[in-house]
Amino acid sequence: MSEETPARNPTLYILSAPSGGGKSSLARALVDRTEDIVTSVSHTTRPQRMGETNGVDYFFVDATEFEQMVKDDGFLEHARVFDHCYGTSRKAVEQAIAQDCSVVLDIDWQGARQVRRAFPAAVSVYILPPSVEILFQRLVDRGRDTPEEITARLSEAASEMDHFAEYDHILINTNFDAALAELEALVCRGEPPLSGQDFNVGALVDCAKNVRLKTSETANL
Repeated sequence: MSEETPARNPTLYILSAPSGGGKSSLARALVDRTEDIVTSVSHTTRPQRMGETNGVDYFFVDATEFEQMVKDDGFLEHARVFDHCYGTSRKAVEQAIAQDCSVVLDIDWQGARQVRRAFPAAVSVYILPPSVEILFQRLVDRGRDTPEEITARLSEAASEMDHFAEYDHILINTNFDAALAELEALVCRGEPPLSGQDFNVGALVDCAKNVRLKTSETANL
């Protein structure tokens, strides 16, 4: 565990990134190394993958159960991503904060918008790769997606990353340990990430848009 003192008051942290950006791994490592902070385990309708544990990686539910939770206002945020639904339990977040624990949400930009409306004091961080090429390689290296799925995720990354300006902080995940250290500094000492301050995010987004355009042109041939 880290010896650093976490934020005095319980805080809701939002981490977002394009697929392959590293937000889930960083969120888990941050919680492992920092006291009085927990992750909120999302509910999802997507199939459980090999090696995943229900209640740890996600709460895996069917579409009927998910829709019932929506009707019961059981989600702080929820969204459909790549044909599957994801949602953050309102009760779980409120209970953690009531117990003086900060909470890290690993969610996309759509969910982040909903959370900021409910919790205006939430601190949001958008995690970006240093280049589209590196993002592509990370998607390949994690070995979870088919070539078609990787192409779809790269195409979607352009529209996802275009929402970076809605976040309080930008963090460039060039090196995992360095990115984790920046998150720890933010949570423990309130220090904003430095890696994104002089980074040309607009150029990265434009590059991703070009990849999406080329992908679309290829698909139409």
